[in-house]
Amino acid sequence: MGEISITKLLVIAALVVLLFGTKKLRTLGGDLGAAIKGFKKAMNDDESGAKTPAATDAPAERLSHKE
Repeated sequence: MGEISITKLLVIAALVVLLFGTKKLRTLGGDLGAAIKGFKKAMNDDESGAKTPAATDAPAERLSHKE
């Protein structure tokens, strides 16, 4: 088996292009890019959403127990 050389990677890439076609691979790449961009946006929204309420929280009122 050995190492993976650049020629082996080129042969694998050529086989993938022949099997799936360039149009299918282009749409797959676009979908993957959009998914990654959406994931990053959701992660940034979660982080900013989690920080905002914590900074604006008021201290809790003390409750006294009356008998």
